[in-house]
Amino acid sequence: MSNPVYLALDVPQLDAAKALVRKVAPHIGGVKLGLEFFCAHGMHGVHEIAHLGLPIFLDLKFHDIPNTVAGAMQAIHVLEPAIVTVHASGGRAMMEDAKAAAGENTRVVAVTMLTSLDQRDMERTGITGGAHDQVMRLAELAEKSGLDGIVCSGKEVGAVHKQWKHGFFVVPGLRPKGGNSGDQKRVVTPREARDDGAGVLVIGRPISKADDPAEAARAIEATL
Repeated sequence: MSNPVYLALDVPQLDAAKALVRKVAPHIGGVKLGLEFFCAHGMHGVHEIAHLGLPIFLDLKFHDIPNTVAGAMQAIHVLEPAIVTVHASGGRAMMEDAKAAAGENTRVVAVTMLTSLDQRDMERTGITGGAHDQVMRLAELAEKSGLDGIVCSGKEVGAVHKQWKHGFFVVPGLRPKGGNSGDQKRVVTPREARDDGAGVLVIGRPISKADDPAEAARAIEATL
């Protein structure tokens, strides 16, 4: 992938979202559309962004019984996404069915630990052993389930890459050097994540909230 940067496009107004993509398109490799965008604009909105000519990453984080997730995956075939997410914690059968139901050219990747969670958050939900251990366990499960890769923080991607040599790794929660981490708790820079094996770098607010989004995207691209 020549440019691994995917813009996290959580802009409420569709026209504003399209305008932002047009501004930064020369400096990004794709667009990530999450729950906020999908709930606001649906399949029509995805088509509108796809018409701008960049690969689409549908970050819908499917997590349900296997049959339901397979049905949801089939329902989005028409959108031809390049990447779709499911939750690794949904289990092996769910991940296997999700992959089997996905389009031939769609990578299915499993979300391991949300980058907004830290050790204390994990303990409150009954997860022991630390974020690193949990990510490694779920990465192994995703690989055995036949998925293409996982989503993890830049703190874990290096170790996962060593364990899963040919996996496809998506890293969100990235911040340029000196940037505000906001609500992200396990952050690294885009270059650090890329050097550690990330295939896709998901970047949102450092670009979308910048005074000059195109220049912010260009500056990030230049570090890679």
